[in-house]
Amino acid sequence: MKEEMTGAEEAVRELTLALMFLTRFRTKRKKGQEDPWSAWKGYDFDVMDELMEKDFTRGSIREKSVILSKKGMEEARRIIAKYGIEDWESLKGESDWPEWLESLQS
Repeated sequence: MKEEMTGAEEAVRELTLALMFLTRFRTKRKKGQEDPWSAWKGYDFDVMDELMEKDFTRGSIREKSVILSKKGMEEARRIIAKYGIEDWESLKGESDWPEWLESLQS
């Protein structure tokens, strides 16, 4: 059976989101709540705009990082499975969206 091929432009979008997921980080808020997962946005601007348009990321153009949305994290997990990355869970510990933000997702 022949595997489905991915075009170069789509691979750039997918792998950018996957890399953002794999290198994500959290910061603490003043009240002890953790921010949602964030990622540095040192990637191609057009790709970053597309990820934001698809609601995979959120944030301001003034910031150096973006927030990975719940939808973006789910898509990143799908991409990671597609590319056969097996040990990703060991990189950053828990991978879930913060529970207190569940009500803020649309």
